[in-house]
Amino acid sequence: MYAHPLHCTFPRADEADLFSKKSRSAEEALKGIDLNQNIEALIENPLIHVTPEQLKRDVRAFVRSTGLEEHLELFRKGAQIAKDSRIFEAIPDVTDVEKKALREEKTRRFRQPPALYLTIIICSIGAAVQGWDQTGSNGANLNWPQAFHLDTNRHSNDFWILGLVNAAPYIASALIGCWLSHPLNYHLGRRGTIFIAAWFCFLTVFGSACTQTWVQLFICRLLLGIGMGAKASTIPVLAAENSPAAIRGSLVMGWQLWVAFGIFLGFTANLILYQVGDIAWRLQLGSAFIPAVPLLMGIYFCPESPRWYIKKHRYHDAFRSLQRLRNTPLQAARDLYYINAQVQLEEKMLGDADILISDGKEYTTSSGRYATRFIQLFTIARIRRATLAAFVVMIAQQMCGINIMAFYSSTLFKDAKASERSALLVSWGFGLINFA
Repeated sequence: MYAHPLHCTFPRADEADLFSKKSRSAEEALKGIDLNQNIEALIENPLIHVTPEQLKRDVRAFVRSTGLEEHLELFRKGAQIAKDSRIFEAIPDVTDVEKKALREEKTRRFRQPPALYLTIIICSIGAAVQGWDQTGSNGANLNWPQAFHLDTNRHSNDFWILGLVNAAPYIASALIGCWLSHPLNYHLGRRGTIFIAAWFCFLTVFGSACTQTWVQLFICRLLLGIGMGAKASTIPVLAAENSPAAIRGSLVMGWQLWVAFGIFLGFTANLILYQVGDIAWRLQLGSAFIPAVPLLMGIYFCPESPRWYIKKHRYHDAFRSLQRLRNTPLQAARDLYYINAQVQLEEKMLGDADILISDGKEYTTSSGRYATRFIQLFTIARIRRATLAAFVVMIAQQMCGINIMAFYSSTLFKDAKASERSALLVSWGFGLINFA
């Protein structure tokens, strides 16, 4: 049986010519891409230069190698549309229902299946968890230092402890959580990574509410940061990989909107709970478990990323996932074939592929080399500039003072002689304006 180029098996002798033609085609496409010169970061459609005859042969080989032979005609139509989306009206076998769905990709972009909207809702909840985790400590800062016998007004060391505990989630996120997202995603997929991260966000806030010393609170918030880092690195990726290209940018940018909504909910919880007595700060920290519950319960009802399935050579699962995420099977077949072509090209370009040689021919297999991708952040000029720009933007975001308000607004207003209620109320107003 013919093997897809990403498989470790090899083609039969009678299909070797076809495979070598396909390999040469990929090599020719790579000649036009120099990552150091590709300033605009554009990757050309890998199918654009494939001839109609070659495309037919490639589709037949693809469905044989992936066990999708029963869908040959569907993938034949889908590949033609993936090569040039403007010609679907002229393809004779495309039904009126399929043509209508393809037209509505531009005229009614948000007419999408329920599974896609479920994915976006769950991703939005994950973003809200991020914001609520951040602001739960805002109100708690008014009381937990006294509960642990810290006096920030008299002892400078106690002031540093307060700052260390508040910064703990982002210390762990930067040093551990974000870096763990790659191996977690590689082995567990997008949903698995989010599920593990959600458990961290669920259990650690309970732990924070039950701590008896500031050291215990510090450790709980470090563990919270691991979950926050892995989650923040994965949820936008799941949203992007499950979304159609026409609305992908809008849905991914929703991450920051719903983080701001979570910040507002955290301020709301702080205001509601401040009057319950000595345990108010515990409840304010622990209240962040609320959005983590639907995230834990809902993430496995969402389809897994088709792109992740393709990288794992699980094409049947990828096709089933896309059928839930697209309005017609034709759109699912088109996107599966196109994503697969992109993945092949990207793995060769970015060093994610190992080259196996047999009988003088090269075959690529995915290896997901972590160190190579890290080094490319600094060795490829275009990526190095993007990395530097990201560093500058994130540092500037912190230096502008927005997170001082998110963490310490209640403390600032209380130090300005406002009552606890007034301080929390003004902080709630800040959260509302930040979301609005």
